[in-house]
Amino acid sequence: FKAPSTDHPALYRDLLRTNRVHWIAEEPPAELVRDKMMDCHFRFRHQMALVPCVLTLNQDGSVWVTLVKPARAITPGQFAVFYKGDECLGSGKILRMGPSVYTMQQGKNREEGPKKEEIDKIEPAT
Repeated sequence: FKAPSTDHPALYRDLLRTNRVHWIAEEPPAELVRDKMMDCHFRFRHQMALVPCVLTLNQDGSVWVTLVKPARAITPGQFAVFYKGDECLGSGKILRMGPSVYTMQQGKNREEGPKKEEIDKIEPAT
């Protein structure tokens, strides 16, 4: 897919799944084990700003990462690196991504169906 612009909604996603995460200090962090979810931050490119997210632990040690706001150009094969404050918690390779913002918008548009004004414009079949 080639997006028409560098900030097209098709480039943005707010959900991704990693493979089994390699945790550094705790395997996995106690909070994540206890609550099955944990707030933290992540980045998938070295220089990028940290993005707030929620991790959801899967049975196989992988995690779903739900971003507070969609991030641009996340790609399978990149590594998601997780942080709590200044501490690097660990990382996992990005395997799958949720639908893009563009796909979600298209879905919302379809669900709403035609507007009343549009229905009024449709000529009755004769």
